[in-house]
Amino acid sequence: MAELSGKEREDYVRRMFARLARRYDLVNRWMTWGQDNKWRSEVIRWANIPPDGRLLDIGTGTGDLARLALHGDEKLFAVGADFSAEMMRAGRNLVGGSWINWLNSDALRLPFASQTFDAVVSGYLLRNVANLELALAEQYRVLKVGGHMVCLDSTPPARDVWHLPVRLYLDVAIPLIGGLLSGDVKAYRYLPQSTKRFLPADELARRMENVGFRDVHYHRFMAGTMAIHCGVH
Repeated sequence: MAELSGKEREDYVRRMFARLARRYDLVNRWMTWGQDNKWRSEVIRWANIPPDGRLLDIGTGTGDLARLALHGDEKLFAVGADFSAEMMRAGRNLVGGSWINWLNSDALRLPFASQTFDAVVSGYLLRNVANLELALAEQYRVLKVGGHMVCLDSTPPARDVWHLPVRLYLDVAIPLIGGLLSGDVKAYRYLPQSTKRFLPADELARRMENVGFRDVHYHRFMAGTMAIHCGVH
């Protein structure tokens, strides 16, 4: 579960996404009231990818971010990398899946030379990695100087007027919706737990700066439970 660390956490997350692959996108649509595609479009906008550029979508899952970028530039070289072969297999069968260069890869050990990509993006990756600092450092390493790293992820709910309804949504609604649609209640108990145990948005920004990113900024939304972060190499 969310308290696991190191190799145990990595193995747990890999098995979980293998189980969820077939219905993962459907459940996301329902849990976010159809807003997640809009958020991913914003990630691609922030990524500032040059024409005919090179994009790495790390933790690509079914390739949502890579496909969005390719719709805007068919000459883009887009790599979708993930350690879940099952998630990528599901993505290959979607419209536009054949445009992506799929790669089975660990976010902590990227098999690319330094300064390979014009932009690196991710969606709901960082809260699940076994070593956040190493994942950020690897993304910084493979990014060209001047390139943008942009990540979309959940963030712990603040203790404000939204705290109680947000906690109820995380603890009750997400396991209920996810369990009904996917048949895997256990996974959709883990995902809210991983949100509550993840770093606040300002702390994630500080960790990005610590590995070398500059001009780091972020935007929180959906009652403060989601955030897009951006940093420049």
